[in-house]
Amino acid sequence: MSRVGAVILLLAACLLPVTPAVADGRDMSATIRYTEYGVPHVRARDHTSLGFGTGYAAARDNVCLIAQGVVTLRGERSRYFGANGAPDESLSSATTNLASDTYFRTINDSGVVERLLTRPYPYGPRPEVRELSRGWAAGYNRFLREGAIRDPACAGARWLTPITEIDVHRRAYALTVLLGSGLAADEMIAATPPARTSPSPRPRDAVRAARAVRRVIGGSAGSNAIAVGGGATTTGRGLLLGNPHFPWHTGRRFWQVHQTIPGRLDVSGAAVLGSPIVSMGFNGIFAWSHTVASGMVFSLTQLRLAPGDPTSYVVDGRRERMTRREVTVQARQPDGSVRPVTRVQWWTRYGPVITSLLGELDLPWTTSAAFALSDPNRINLRFMNTDLELGTAGSTGDALRTLKRTQGMPWVNTIAADARGKALYAQQQVLPNIPDAFAQRCNTALGRQIFPHSGLAVLDGSREVCTPGQAPGALQPGILAPDRYPVLERPDYVTNSNDSHWLTNPAQPLEGFDRIIGDERTERSLRTRSGLVAMRDRLATGPFTRAAMQGLVLSNRDLAGALAAGDTVRMCRALGLGEPCEALRRWDRRSAVGSRGALLFERYWRRAVDSGADVWKVPFRASDPVGTPRVLNTGAPAVRKALTDAVAELNASGIPFDAPLGRHQYVVRQGKRIPIGGGDEHLGVLNLIQARWTPGKGYTEVDFGSSYLQVVSFDGDRCPDARTLLTYAQSADPTSSHFADQTRLFSRGRWAVGRFCEKDIVSAPGLKVVRITDRRP
Repeated sequence: MSRVGAVILLLAACLLPVTPAVADGRDMSATIRYTEYGVPHVRARDHTSLGFGTGYAAARDNVCLIAQGVVTLRGERSRYFGANGAPDESLSSATTNLASDTYFRTINDSGVVERLLTRPYPYGPRPEVRELSRGWAAGYNRFLREGAIRDPACAGARWLTPITEIDVHRRAYALTVLLGSGLAADEMIAATPPARTSPSPRPRDAVRAARAVRRVIGGSAGSNAIAVGGGATTTGRGLLLGNPHFPWHTGRRFWQVHQTIPGRLDVSGAAVLGSPIVSMGFNGIFAWSHTVASGMVFSLTQLRLAPGDPTSYVVDGRRERMTRREVTVQARQPDGSVRPVTRVQWWTRYGPVITSLLGELDLPWTTSAAFALSDPNRINLRFMNTDLELGTAGSTGDALRTLKRTQGMPWVNTIAADARGKALYAQQQVLPNIPDAFAQRCNTALGRQIFPHSGLAVLDGSREVCTPGQAPGALQPGILAPDRYPVLERPDYVTNSNDSHWLTNPAQPLEGFDRIIGDERTERSLRTRSGLVAMRDRLATGPFTRAAMQGLVLSNRDLAGALAAGDTVRMCRALGLGEPCEALRRWDRRSAVGSRGALLFERYWRRAVDSGADVWKVPFRASDPVGTPRVLNTGAPAVRKALTDAVAELNASGIPFDAPLGRHQYVVRQGKRIPIGGGDEHLGVLNLIQARWTPGKGYTEVDFGSSYLQVVSFDGDRCPDARTLLTYAQSADPTSSHFADQTRLFSRGRWAVGRFCEKDIVSAPGLKVVRITDRRP
């Protein structure tokens, strides 16, 4: 056969419906078409086969990262990597393998995931979710059997083993409780009954600590999202920007995929690695993204202990014993042997006893009181239902109904746009059923101190009536009613950058919601303000286009610089610093790859903010939340010292004050430097990038920040006009051709075409097709 003839037959096969390879219907079969940058378009006849193709493609790109997660979820890290080694914190906050194993063994030994799997929809997973998960495991195993692993991170490793459906669901469960129970993995095994009375936390310290807890939770993941309605676009239809901020190196990263079951499902976007379902993306008429929400997803319960017995507590005058749970893991020893190690946890009806929270809030276990962590997401295995149904939504109205019906989102907002021109913000998540009136009745003295500042309740565990109960319309006891959450639809736009619901659109502030959902009439982050300023400025010039939205997110506008650089230059000259002042004067107020002076400003501004000094003269005003605070407080000694210290640091490192940012903010891939634009949270840059500072070199590796970007526009033909970008590329395998190709694209400020319709897929340059078939599990 000629080469041309082979290509024609291959393309024709792509256009044919996927059919079974054998007649008994027991096989799985999928076609995977790879377009530019290694994006797989998986086509199958049913959900099991779709999961099969998706799992195979995911393993082909990231088998080692996925396998590491499987070892973590099974509680076997200590066996293979030693008890004192460190996990990557992608599935919990555990800082040692032993703590991680104890945490996940506790989950597995409890059988909670297995029990939740047996619950009927909507209380448990949809049948299609189980089929996708079963097929995903089979596809992953199929790749393992092929023996084509080249990634040195796991090639030939003993811990690289087949998986089952339960492993897929355990990963989904771990992500569900990640910002609740998952934050206390270390604390659960550190809690031990007291030998003597310990002091209670001081209220002033507790307030500051609770605020710190809120910041730590917010800093563990983040995002920007903007949905523009038809009243503010050139097409009169919806437009969406999704810009989640996630780790660049751990197992909690995104992976692009397009999934199709003809006539049933057609969705493209990004899945959290290890998930069989698109987590955020678009179909022919609807697009959505998520941002980490401000709601406090857990609460604390203060226990009144029984006299003379610190492992018993009292509820309505009746004594209850704590449950002592021994958890044994197998740990590799320095001599290579493997021996059992046992740790103890103490559990109550409210959850596990902990003695601190994130190393910030002290919760001492004394002879009279102890504290338990209460996390309603511990009985939630519904979020893949939500993901799957959002992928089939036809409008923002469908999306809102899905969110309220499935009640599966544990810690995110949803921002969406559709081809009809609607823009939606919805904070539909799983939060404790603690409305303000309930908190007022049931918070302890500690709770009354910290709840207004953080949304973290500390409930009185000695009264049964202070256990959060069943709310109207809620799928499980103890969670907030779906109708209590903020929702906003606008003809112009809605946006969120991880602050609360309050300023989703300044023209219509959302107020009067329960404190556990988020704060109101409080200062917004510079990143939130940056997005709102950018929207205001753009709309002042005319309606949005897709290209304009792409430019907005990657313009790398530095709001801190816009507000403070001029005053900083005047302060610099008053200090007689000379050359640095000119570098800051000439700086373009951006954190772009070619921005000269950006690195000096960043190093100075980080110090100023971290000093705790009041850096602004004009304080925050709720009447002008986008414009305040402002005006640099150049008289503050800490601000002046921050500048002189930054100048000294760059001098000592041999870094010119006007060096282009990309010369000293970069990653190294396959031996070559790739300059990276973007800036840290405190700068107010939408394109968030957090990188490691190396003295003498600069920011030499990105740890966290912009990950999967999508800009999706509609024009009415069911072929969305989309551009996408996965900043760290599809594969973590350094031998892959897709290890850094999109990273180079990101460095240049360019995007990939989001190929969705058949004509666009088959016309992709370098199209590659893989067809796989296997027996059903």
